[in-house]
Amino acid sequence: MIQWQKSSFSGGGDGDDCVELASAEGELLLLRESDDPARILPLAPTAPAAVLRSLAHHK
Repeated sequence: MIQWQKSSFSGGGDGDDCVELASAEGELLLLRESDDPARILPLAPTAPAAVLRSLAHHK
């Protein structure tokens, strides 16, 4: 069973306005939005790190 973790930027409660992340076999990360949980985006671990570095650079 996949254990999803809600983003800390998504706010409180159990609403449908959050992004969730999970780890999968083969060192993949899984990303989904809570309002469409069936649509899962598999990512290499380096992809989210690159996005975060880019966002931090553009502050």
